[in-house]
Amino acid sequence: MALSPQFLDELRARVGLVDAISRRVKLQRKGREHLGLCPFHNEKTPSFTVNEEKGFFHCFGCGAHGDVIGFVMRSEHLSFPEAIERLAAQAGLAVPQSSPQERARAEKLKTLGSALEAACAFYEKQLAGPPGRTALDYLHRRGLDETTIARFRLGWAPERNALKSHLLKEGYPEALLLEAGLIAHSEERNESYDYFRARVIFPIADARGRIVAFGARTLGEATPKYINSREGELFHKGKMLYGLAHARRGAAESGRLVVVEGYMDVIALHQAGFNDAVAPLGTALTEAQLALLWRLVDEPVLCFDGDAAGERAAGRAAERALPLLAPGKSLRFVRLPAGEDPDTLLQHQGAAAVRELLKEARPLVELVWELEIAAHPADTPERRARLKERIEATARRIKNDAVQRSYRQELWERYRARFGRQGFKGSPGRPGWGGGGPAPGFTTPGDFRNQHLRHQQGLIAAILNHPALFNEVGELFGRLKLADRELDDLRQEIIKTWAPDIDSDTLKSHLPPGYGSILDRVLAAEVYAAVPFASPGQTLEAAVKGWRHGYQRLDRERLSREILEAVREHAEQMTDESLNRLHALRREIESHEAETLELDRDERLLGKTKAE
Repeated sequence: MALSPQFLDELRARVGLVDAISRRVKLQRKGREHLGLCPFHNEKTPSFTVNEEKGFFHCFGCGAHGDVIGFVMRSEHLSFPEAIERLAAQAGLAVPQSSPQERARAEKLKTLGSALEAACAFYEKQLAGPPGRTALDYLHRRGLDETTIARFRLGWAPERNALKSHLLKEGYPEALLLEAGLIAHSEERNESYDYFRARVIFPIADARGRIVAFGARTLGEATPKYINSREGELFHKGKMLYGLAHARRGAAESGRLVVVEGYMDVIALHQAGFNDAVAPLGTALTEAQLALLWRLVDEPVLCFDGDAAGERAAGRAAERALPLLAPGKSLRFVRLPAGEDPDTLLQHQGAAAVRELLKEARPLVELVWELEIAAHPADTPERRARLKERIEATARRIKNDAVQRSYRQELWERYRARFGRQGFKGSPGRPGWGGGGPAPGFTTPGDFRNQHLRHQQGLIAAILNHPALFNEVGELFGRLKLADRELDDLRQEIIKTWAPDIDSDTLKSHLPPGYGSILDRVLAAEVYAAVPFASPGQTLEAAVKGWRHGYQRLDRERLSREILEAVREHAEQMTDESLNRLHALRREIESHEAETLELDRDERLLGKTKAE
């Protein structure tokens, strides 16, 4: 869109900056400027200023800056041409067309849009009248109220050529109706007929709410159950999302977009208060649709049906998204209970259940790992080698170098937690997953198990050598899960024997008889070499820091093992019990990650305080 500076200046002059912004932001006049809370980031103290005289807004908190066009683009998630058309309509200005061809095309599109709008109004009227009684009853049985039906402009297409007759009487030529996809032509009978017949109509709007096509559902036995308009000048189903015009404002407020599979899922979610739901139009998510989603939010949430088809759709979306990932731009996934879709889940369990599932949306990398594990069993060395090759190939598909490195490191950590460092070359974050045996500096499976045991022994030894450590980590020590029965018995005896102000020698000597052998193994030089913070010569501060990090490491490894086992169990059984176990473990790992972040933050603050 090539527009002259004169037109843009006139547009800015006609649309007052303060008037436009005050529709979204409560402004107070402060001298020559207006002040309010920034709509682009969360703040409690106003730092957003609007200067009508100079024609710009500026936020001193997040740095957002621009004129009225920029504000509309940013606040309503519009492209430059879309913002210009929106503002021009408000100002009563015609957007100039730069050539006769462009003017002719714009007029043609306007006429097609007019025919589609007239068809939409006709379908709405049919649904509200006697011809649509059966369809209206069906929508009511599906739980839709009149407000929602009107908001999404649902309609009914009668059986005969009622639409064609109506639009011809309204002055729309048959050729235009053919081009708009509202009628079709039969070569056999040499006549045209309504494209949609005896179907519930779901109008499809573009991002600005203009009708560009229709989806339709049969109430009888006709196949397919759903059909869409044919693609044309206005409608490209791979580049559009159903419900986007309604979801834009909701996404701006929630910072989220929920992507579901069908029209009814979108409509039911909006009726239940989830005003940020959209759906692809009968196809797998395309690159263009992903780009559209990422224009609005950083991590759209994909919430497909809880069946095999829904899982395949999630897998296809993950495959398609991988090459396109960029820093901050990814996907999250919700797994619905078996046999449910968003619409039925709302009916059976209510909005609260949907809200909880959305909170538990898992990251793309987790789905990628689960898909690889499910597709490539790794119960033998040969199969593990194949899995490593697949993981490396998956990481290489990501074009962005920074994201590719992060995925390689994350997938390496998951592999290591599951199988140990078996046969890798290089280091986490670097390319190269070798297959010819352990590289220098890496461990064999037996060495990994020994290190794991040394680490557990170190946590016990640290308490024995620094009893005051128990004051800081006693709760975690009580929650510590040790597979070695003898070591865990010692842990429990330490808890029973410990007392405030007890010293190391007293603690060791008051343990019951029979622990001499395990104490010798725990308090050995090789343990201190592997776990330095456990040695008697360390300061209490170093022991506290090392112990907390050691506990987090062990707990993360345990959770990783358990969640992989739960994934396999659910894939095999698909029961509510297996699903609930999986959800519980995911909540636990999220809590674990939050505790790790809090620990790191506290240590940074402590270090900063000491430096000061």
